[in-house]
Amino acid sequence: MSIRYSHDELNRFVVNLFQAAGLAQERAEVLSRVFLEADLLGYTTHGTNRVASNLGWLLDGPSRLEGEPEVLADRGAVFNWDAGFLPGPWVVSQALETALQRVPEHGVVTATIRRSQHIACLAAYCPPIINAGYMVLMTCSTPAEHTVSAFGGSDPLFSANPLAMAAPGDEYPLLFDISMSVTAGGYVARAQREGTRMAEPCLKDAQGNVTDDPAALAGPPPGSIMPIGGVDHGYKGAALSIATEVLSMALGGYGRADEQSAGDGEANSVFLQVIDPAAFGSLAAFKRQLAALQSMVTGSAVAVGEPAPRFPGQRAWQHRTEQLEQGIALYPNILEDLAPWARRLSVELPVPLA
Repeated sequence: MSIRYSHDELNRFVVNLFQAAGLAQERAEVLSRVFLEADLLGYTTHGTNRVASNLGWLLDGPSRLEGEPEVLADRGAVFNWDAGFLPGPWVVSQALETALQRVPEHGVVTATIRRSQHIACLAAYCPPIINAGYMVLMTCSTPAEHTVSAFGGSDPLFSANPLAMAAPGDEYPLLFDISMSVTAGGYVARAQREGTRMAEPCLKDAQGNVTDDPAALAGPPPGSIMPIGGVDHGYKGAALSIATEVLSMALGGYGRADEQSAGDGEANSVFLQVIDPAAFGSLAAFKRQLAALQSMVTGSAVAVGEPAPRFPGQRAWQHRTEQLEQGIALYPNILEDLAPWARRLSVELPVPLA
């Protein structure tokens, strides 16, 4: 049975860890909010699971504790920042706050960010935007990472780039956060750590053989993750991988063409866009159309004994609501990984719910 923790108790723990690592309280609170939001929504590989790596980057690695992003371009509705390895969740939250301030005037605000330390779960940034009545589209890539192959190839070329979209609805929002590869690197690492196979043959070893063995990705020599569509239809996922790299790297003017990007570790290039549906008509009209889509999907016919189809965001929003009420069930290894950091930083571990 999973051990549950109240949101407030976990938030206290994570904020204290980041403050003990030297981060200002306001920034520590932003990081904690983003990581816990991911767990609330059910994205367990990119929530509190990422706290340990972020502590390591702050104390022993490239992350900057202080400073502001450099503004490279700003035309009101469009801006481009160089984060210079500031903590990803804080930088992206700042960019979204800036976009939210500007979107009532412009209707659509678009931004790119380069050299942001790993930004974790894209879906975790979406609830405040949904609650404000806006849409958001986000993607990111990792210039130094090569894990996903092109269709028909076996060389690891792209990063496992996610694409997230969210929009406000009446009962629940549209919300998805999906990788452009068959699986994400976090799930491969988890399977290898736990000594299990992947749920399907979604990897290629260095010789190009399709496999479900997670060890094939790391090698040596390194293998690759196949793009969405796999062996037969991976040209679709490969095209989407390229699209996300164009949006996040090419628009931002920094990425694989720059030799120094190879040393950027897990730093991300980011694309985000906040859209005001009311700028195109009215929020009520928008929600009416979204409700029709939701009803069409969830009410569609299924085979006897099969569950009803889910609309993207339906389960995540329900999961979030339940965990806010009943406590967050952390994935089993997360506290195990954070306990050494708690000892090192003299921070008390969270107290589980009775």
